[in-house]
Amino acid sequence: MFTMTFWQCTLERAMKTFCQTLVAVLGAGSVGLLNAAWTTSLSTAGMAALLSVLTSVGSAPLGKPGSPSLLPPQREATPR
Repeated sequence: MFTMTFWQCTLERAMKTFCQTLVAVLGAGSVGLLNAAWTTSLSTAGMAALLSVLTSVGSAPLGKPGSPSLLPPQREATPR
């Protein structure tokens, strides 16, 4: 959790979550771009991004070391 790679991956995940949530909220409203509820949409997307960061931080001790993933490190395949 204390590496640059961890925070880069966490930031990437949070940005993706923010954008996906913003598009989903704006699309759900089915309104024109100028009539959209931007404050509510940005607030909802911001909260989703914050939850993404908190999930990454909470996942740090469980997954691959230095990664925000819950998945354990992959084991190398043994040759047959």
